[in-house]
Amino acid sequence: MLGAAHVESFFADGFVTVDSLIDPGLIDSLKERFERLFQGDFETGIAPDEVNWLEDRSDPTLTRQICNGWKADRLIASTVLDARLGEAVAKLAGWPGARIVQDNVLWKPPGARSLGFHRDNAYLAWYTPTEMFSCWIALDDTVAGGGTLEIARGSHRWPTAGDLFGEFHAPDDYRAPVAAAADAAGVELDIAPVEVSAGGGSFHHGWAWHGSGPNNSGRHRRALVLHCASSEARFNRDGFGQGNGPIYSRYARLTDDEMDENHFPILWRNDGYRSPGI
Repeated sequence: MLGAAHVESFFADGFVTVDSLIDPGLIDSLKERFERLFQGDFETGIAPDEVNWLEDRSDPTLTRQICNGWKADRLIASTVLDARLGEAVAKLAGWPGARIVQDNVLWKPPGARSLGFHRDNAYLAWYTPTEMFSCWIALDDTVAGGGTLEIARGSHRWPTAGDLFGEFHAPDDYRAPVAAAADAAGVELDIAPVEVSAGGGSFHHGWAWHGSGPNNSGRHRRALVLHCASSEARFNRDGFGQGNGPIYSRYARLTDDEMDENHFPILWRNDGYRSPGI
């Protein structure tokens, strides 16, 4: 999936685009599952961990978002729990293996507003090592101006202290936090849109600044995102109240800090192990 040129580009820029990440024959079926999820129809009977938009209840101008749709739908699960994606993420991160922390089911219809620039690692004090590497999969052809993912080139190397947090859903200026961060780092801001055909996408570093603008293209932009931590990650109780810790710390055990594979399954590990049942 990733050649030497991909890896070199990733380390230089903090992200790399890839033309083909999933079987194109799955795309139409995945889009149909998106429809069902945002109608509140959960195939497994299990609700996702976060449902931030539902049809006929939510603001139609907002980007539709569900977190951990894999728990609610088996086709979503088979896509984001793919061992090949886990192996690719682990190798880019330098980990012995990769486990899923969260997926994102994202749908930005024509006219939908922006998602603010942010850094994933800034929200993750609730586990250690505090690292997240991600794979973003487009289910529609993407273009600049169509609300596609945008990544600040080289921003994974900027200082990590004092990160600026802005509004995530539909901010007035979605690039304001990354512009301020670039200014503080004394670097020129270079933002790259992820432009790929459906089925392609990108991998990005947890310290890379990223966000997406409004969808002015007149066509839908759907994406499925896999967010991974190291297979060796453990809960950090001191960070449970920070970032999105209040949501995901509910899965912590009483007696140890192990991240239960029923909720954070291991997709790939370099000794051949993979969580049973996935």
